[in-house]
Amino acid sequence: MYSETKIAIPIFQKNKEDILKVANDCIIKGADILELRIDGMENPNPKIVKEILEEINFPTIATNRTAKEGGSFRGSEDDRIAILRECCDVADYVDVELQTDRELIESITETGVTSIISYHNFKQTPDLDILMDIVIQEKQLGDIAKIAVMPNTLEDTLTILPLLSHFDNVVAISMGELGSYTRVIASKFN
Repeated sequence: MYSETKIAIPIFQKNKEDILKVANDCIIKGADILELRIDGMENPNPKIVKEILEEINFPTIATNRTAKEGGSFRGSEDDRIAILRECCDVADYVDVELQTDRELIESITETGVTSIISYHNFKQTPDLDILMDIVIQEKQLGDIAKIAVMPNTLEDTLTILPLLSHFDNVVAISMGELGSYTRVIASKFN
C-alpha cells in the first residue's frame, strides 16, 4: 500500500529574503510541501505574497491564521481572506479555518484551488464522534479536512488515528510532545 503522507514544513519568517532562504533550505532537506505562514510576515500584502510563492516554485500551502487559530494576523477578517484569495492562482493549496464565515470560505473554494479546511483546538481533544462530525463539515466545504487537537492524555492521542483510516484526504494531528508520535505513525493510516 502506497502512503500519500507528505512532510509539510511551515515557513514563518518576517520578510521575503528570509522566507526564500528558509524555503530553499527546507527543499534541500527533503520537504514535500512548504506552508507559507503569511501571518508571520511583517505587513503582508498580496503582491509580495504572490511573488514569494512564484519564486519558491515548489508545492506550497498558503496559510494566514488569526491569533484565535494559533497565528498572528492582526488585520481584518476581510483583509485576511483577501490575501488568501489572491494566492489561489499561485499556491497549490490554500488553508482556511472551519470557523471562517461560509461566504468567505466559498470565495476561496470557488477559485478552483485545492482547499484545506482546518479545525484547531489548543486546549483538548474532543471525542471521536465530534471530530468525525467536524471532518464531515470540512469535507462538505473543501477538498482536504484538517484536524489539529491538543492531547491531555496518551489516550487522547489515539482519538485522531481512526479519522485517518475512515476518511480520504484528511490531515489529523495530535499536537505537542505527547502527540508527536502521531505525526510519524500517520503514514500507516495513509
